[in-house]
Amino acid sequence: MNDNAPPTSVGSGSTGRIHPGTSCAARVVRVVAAVLCALGLSAVAASPARADPMAGGDLQVAQTLGDRDLTFMLRRVTGLPGPLHVDVLTHRGTAAGTLRLGAVPTGVSTDRAEGSSAGTTTSRASVRLGGTPGSYGAALDIDRAGPWELVVDDGSRTARIPFVVPGQATSPPELAVFGGFVTAGVLILVTLFVAVRVRRGAWVLLPAGGVVAALAVAVTAALLSASLPPPPQPGGQVDATNDNVTDPYAVVRPVTNDYSRPPVSLELGSYPAKAGERGTLRLSVTDGATGLPADDLVVHDGALMHLLVIGPTGELWHLHPIRTAPATYEVRLRLPAAGLYAVSAEFARLGGGVQQVRSATGLTVADGPEHNGPARGGSSHNGSARGGAPALPAELTPQGPGTRTIEGVPVRLSAPSPTAGEASTLTARIGDTPTLQPWLGMVGHMIVVGPLDKADATSPTRMGQAAQGAPVWAHAHSMGGDMSGHSAHDMRAAPAHDADAMGHGDAGGMEHGNADAMGHGDAMEDGHETGKGDGHGAGTGSMSGLMPLNGDSPADETVAAYGPDASFVYTFSRPGYYRVWIQAERDSAILTVPYLLRVSPAGGAR
Repeated sequence: MNDNAPPTSVGSGSTGRIHPGTSCAARVVRVVAAVLCALGLSAVAASPARADPMAGGDLQVAQTLGDRDLTFMLRRVTGLPGPLHVDVLTHRGTAAGTLRLGAVPTGVSTDRAEGSSAGTTTSRASVRLGGTPGSYGAALDIDRAGPWELVVDDGSRTARIPFVVPGQATSPPELAVFGGFVTAGVLILVTLFVAVRVRRGAWVLLPAGGVVAALAVAVTAALLSASLPPPPQPGGQVDATNDNVTDPYAVVRPVTNDYSRPPVSLELGSYPAKAGERGTLRLSVTDGATGLPADDLVVHDGALMHLLVIGPTGELWHLHPIRTAPATYEVRLRLPAAGLYAVSAEFARLGGGVQQVRSATGLTVADGPEHNGPARGGSSHNGSARGGAPALPAELTPQGPGTRTIEGVPVRLSAPSPTAGEASTLTARIGDTPTLQPWLGMVGHMIVVGPLDKADATSPTRMGQAAQGAPVWAHAHSMGGDMSGHSAHDMRAAPAHDADAMGHGDAGGMEHGNADAMGHGDAMEDGHETGKGDGHGAGTGSMSGLMPLNGDSPADETVAAYGPDASFVYTFSRPGYYRVWIQAERDSAILTVPYLLRVSPAGGAR
């Protein structure tokens, strides 16, 4: 028997040999299967597990609605048509009541059948606010993509909050991945069919090559999707009324923000209320180049507009006016003392960057009758005789670094030897436990005004006037989100700064400086943008608990797990006396802590 004889086939009619084409087809099928497995595994291993960046995040908007300081959380819309969940977060002291909500589409729909609904309320709901701070929610129906307004009515005034619902669409990389794998699957079936039915194995190479090409396209798209920039954001980078309304990928041109857009003019309406009386301050913003209403403000740091008011006694109000009409805002106030109040507003324009504009005239409040009761902003005054300024409580009197108590909470400030032109780190330990809540998206805020003459910096009656002419205003952020409960700073006592200078009063002026804990900021001196450089260095704590990850939304005020340290890195541009207010949220209350700092000249001169 010949052991080297070719094997015989079992089938009837067999010739005892395997056809060369069949052997070739089998090898091609095995190779294609191996390539499919390898590329499939590589795609699974390399593809990032992230949410669609165009899914959008929750929108947080603070509003001073009458006597209520509220935060509206507009949760992302995950499908159209679908619900828009609105959570209203209240603070300590918020009065109970009912808010009526409405959803109004403001853009032009691509569907002619929906065109008539633009400008009309398509969905309504009510939110019953309780007497205790917390979250109160409702849901509105959203039936199309594009720009909308959330209308909030408290019975006496109406706020209109603009927002954009991005279209739900599959990204081009996803289409390439899905199409590539589907095409590969179909061609594999074709390859198997050809391998079985065609006697010449060379024909199998055609569909097999298509399988490899389709897989290559799918895997390449999956690998490159992580590095491709997202498409322009509707309402943020392109006009939501015209571009990317229903398809976020309709406009994919590179977008460059135009930071040369002219600043707006801030105009204050008449304020007839006298000292101690409640009144409504109306504001309008107009384009500095055309004089037309500037109704292109977008949500920045959790609000459409941040209004800072500094009074004659040095009290600070950080408010968020409601939008009542295009380019028109209003806020309800009760200003306790007669005199001049310095006023400034911070906001961001569509494509124009962040702007901080100081009122050219400020706000003059006439003397009123004797009054008692809490002033707007959470402080309490004992009342004063006609013609006099009410005395500030001890906790609102500015002091130097050290420990003090604000609304029953111990606050300790460490500010070692600030020097002009050098980055300084100011750390406030608020309470003793990590229970701070993010307010306006940050763990802490710091308002800086100066430099001031010592007499003005300690005056209990001239601070509004001093603030009006101060060259520097700054708004710095502490963005560190350390949720571990461990402080990275040594909170040993810092040296005192001119103990004899600790008196009444605050200051004003305006160098806008978003100098956050990571050490960067935009500066504005004497009302003019000067560029970067308010702070250098690194802050403390991990930002992982506060910043959004994988398309998620950042933590909001319902999370009380930060601090107790709030650190700020800021560079004082000039020597002198500065009034500083540090703000943070704890136990659903906004704490405002005033300080007085003396900044030494560069080179160590005193």
